[in-house]
Amino acid sequence: MRRSSTFARQVLLVRVGRRDGDLRTTDLTLPEHRYADRQRRRYGLDRLSRPAGVSRAGIEAVMPVSPALPMAQHTDEATAGSIPLLPGERTMARRMKFAVVNACTLSSLMLGMLAIFLAMQGEVRIAALCLIACVIFDGLDGALARRLGVASPFGAQMDSLADMCSFGLAAPVVVYASLAGSVSTAAAAVACALVAACAAIRLARFNVSPKDGRFFCGVPTTMAAAVLAVTVAIGLPVPGFVLVAGVALLAFAMVSSFPYAKLARLVKLPPWLWLAPVLGALVDIRLTFALIVVGYLISGPVLWLRQRRTA
Repeated sequence: MRRSSTFARQVLLVRVGRRDGDLRTTDLTLPEHRYADRQRRRYGLDRLSRPAGVSRAGIEAVMPVSPALPMAQHTDEATAGSIPLLPGERTMARRMKFAVVNACTLSSLMLGMLAIFLAMQGEVRIAALCLIACVIFDGLDGALARRLGVASPFGAQMDSLADMCSFGLAAPVVVYASLAGSVSTAAAAVACALVAACAAIRLARFNVSPKDGRFFCGVPTTMAAAVLAVTVAIGLPVPGFVLVAGVALLAFAMVSSFPYAKLARLVKLPPWLWLAPVLGALVDIRLTFALIVVGYLISGPVLWLRQRRTA
């Protein structure tokens, strides 16, 4: 009974081969699982070894294939290497448009590098202005790609890498240079390192997440860098520890799951709501900017609570 109950564990034997009209039996054993040696010793199957001259390819040729597992697909290296960067018709006009869009992306990257060099030399305000220019070029390349019809996966990855350099690295360096002397070096380094780490997480999550046309999931990296750049450029008159706390809060807001409205939805707001910031900027631009940033950060948790109540 014990031997008869082990039918499912025994080795499958396949009889193959035909020579000169005579049948010749060859025992081919399939690859066994990790307990193969234990079963062979237990049930005396050591004599069922693979015959000499039988290759593994011959065994795999007669192996049963499970329908639950997809067949392995072998990609031709020549075909894989010839995938064009610009999908669709590759005319000279489309190539020129594609080059213009990627030139905007590279301009954002170069301005981010310039901001780092300027911050290292102590030109913090000018470095912050370079970051604001990075934000402009970052929005310009996406708008041009959609308008000219040359959007591509290559352009999306290029934009993501440029954003990491300009907004994930250059922005924390500029903020760190601006905080020098007002707070401890360790506190400024930790806050700026959080910005870099959260920016990388935010960009990677954006690349693999489904897109929502109405809201962002967390504060966009571009918007966070713009807030930091404007804060440094206008010289917000707040204590150093408040700035460090604000930088850390902005970093965590990037990787949060709170929904934040996109610019296209903000444009549709009533005109009187746009008039209030303009009038406030004429009175005190620093206070108005701080109130706008705080209001936008609070809007995410408010929308999140509203969606949970209506769900």
